[in-house]
Amino acid sequence: MAIHPPADRIWWNEKLTAPEVIWISVAFVWGLIMFFAMIYWHAVGDQNLSNEAYKISPEVFAERTEAMVEKYKVREEGDTGIPVVRPPAGSDIYMLGRLWEWWPILELEKGQQYRLHLSSMDWQHGFSLQPANINLQIHAGYEMVITITPSETGEYSVVCNEYCGIGHHTMVGRIYVVDKKK
Repeated sequence: MAIHPPADRIWWNEKLTAPEVIWISVAFVWGLIMFFAMIYWHAVGDQNLSNEAYKISPEVFAERTEAMVEKYKVREEGDTGIPVVRPPAGSDIYMLGRLWEWWPILELEKGQQYRLHLSSMDWQHGFSLQPANINLQIHAGYEMVITITPSETGEYSVVCNEYCGIGHHTMVGRIYVVDKKK
């Protein structure tokens, strides 16, 4: 029986028993089902993001982000004057993570597509967009690009979900989605 080890320790010469063949077959078929389900769900489901990643220096990414802020800033929020930017639909938008903030605040239009560029200036950070359930790891020296189309209006929180130091619990940001038709 397959439950007990064979008396002869040269197991590869032993004949497979019926229960072993059944379990190997079940495991193989289940593995195939899961493999093709992942491909199907990526193509059909809205859960997985198709993204791009490029090497970039933190200084260059910061310059691009600051240029976007300078060009599209509509107001400032909070005691520290965090800029709120409203870039035109279809444009490339930038958000950077640094100890301990996501900067700037983005104001996007519902139903419009944007290319969101994310990078870190210092450590590894997590980009968790709630309640949309988008989770990415953001590394210094790499630019992560995702295409997003906001489908619901409201205020979305950006939370760092990778421990990045003593101020990690304060590392939050915001993205507003507004309906231009109203």
